[in-house]
Amino acid sequence: MRLPAFLSLLALLLPEAETASLPKGRRWGKRSPGEDETSTAPPPGSQTLGLDHVGKLANLSLSELLTDPGDRLPKVNVTSLAPPSGVSPAQSTVAPTTPSPKPMTTRPTTLGPLDSTTSQGLPTCLVCVCLGSSVYCDDIDLESIPPLPRMTAYLYARFNRIRHVRAGDFKGLTKLKKIDLSGNFISSIDNNALRLLPALRDLVLLENQLAALPMLPRGIEFLDVRHNRLRSPGIQPGAFEALEKLQFLYLADNLLDSIPGPFPLSLRSLHLQNNKIKALRTDSFCDPVEHRYTRRQLEDIRLDGNPINLSHFPSAYFCLPRLPTGRLT
Repeated sequence: MRLPAFLSLLALLLPEAETASLPKGRRWGKRSPGEDETSTAPPPGSQTLGLDHVGKLANLSLSELLTDPGDRLPKVNVTSLAPPSGVSPAQSTVAPTTPSPKPMTTRPTTLGPLDSTTSQGLPTCLVCVCLGSSVYCDDIDLESIPPLPRMTAYLYARFNRIRHVRAGDFKGLTKLKKIDLSGNFISSIDNNALRLLPALRDLVLLENQLAALPMLPRGIEFLDVRHNRLRSPGIQPGAFEALEKLQFLYLADNLLDSIPGPFPLSLRSLHLQNNKIKALRTDSFCDPVEHRYTRRQLEDIRLDGNPINLSHFPSAYFCLPRLPTGRLT
């Protein structure tokens, strides 16, 4: 509807524009003699409407008429992200990914050779439980000490059928600290079976059938031989005095008829209850010559369950910080 009205207006303006752009009495293509081109210029400050102005007006009006103001969209400036300095647009800014190496799997190390077999013909760590430096062989009907890994530090072979400990059973086990053979049927131990173990500290032989003790390593600290068949002749004279680190000595419930002293100064606890001890020597615990001597560490001595009357031997324990436990009447 606007376009015909605009064309009608344009038709009316064009003739007026032609006449207004020229001086009065002049027509297109006619010039009076003697007039130059400068005389035709409009005076300063006057405004004329030429064809070029009309064309611009026509173009502007036409574009405004053809375009609905509601259809005009806001101008959006679209800018592209410039690549980082030093990197060409064609060059990728993402580092190429390299495949991660496959994790290496390591096999768990064993304590010793797998071909070490027990008397049952099976590997030791298959019959027993090997955890770190400890070997547990409890209650599996062993008849002898099984071959042990060289790194063994703790051996538990309780409640089996072991009857004899041979000299080579612990050969080469320089890190062995504890042996527990409780609840077996051990009646004899070779002298060299334990003596050459430099790291041995704890030896438990509870509830066996031992009548004599073997030679022991000098570094032993804890010795438990309760509930055996130990007799006084089965303990060599001075056997415990040489054990300079011995602190706990348990010999209860045996067949001893005398105190198996002398004992090292390191001893703290001595259990001899339920034996057949009838007398005490004056040098069993104290020095009979030096009366000022006091054994302050030896505070726990049990002699109860023996036929001895402690009141008959006062000179045997004058150096002790506490009286032994036993019968006094």
